[in-house]
Amino acid sequence: MVAMRFRESEYEAIKRKADKVNLNFTEFVTRSALDKPIIIVDGLSDVLKEQKAIGRNLNQLTTLCNMGKIDCPDLTEMIAGYSAIYDRLNDITERCN
Repeated sequence: MVAMRFRESEYEAIKRKADKVNLNFTEFVTRSALDKPIIIVDGLSDVLKEQKAIGRNLNQLTTLCNMGKIDCPDLTEMIAGYSAIYDRLNDITERCN
């Protein structure tokens, strides 16, 4: 263990940066000091929420099919949703490169 001293204003500034990239203070300082990459991916959480919602809908449709309540569901909307998510993930990936 190593102790370090910071001015309160410096500590708060570093803490804000660490919080912004979802790292704890120690991990952020370590990565910064060792010139390791710190990547911020904006918009990913929204894409993941959409993907989970579509996955839940697919699971519900699968359950209804297995129960015999529906025979052949129209998946056009779901396919379009997955296509849109794929496009957004491609955009995010390109920004990271």
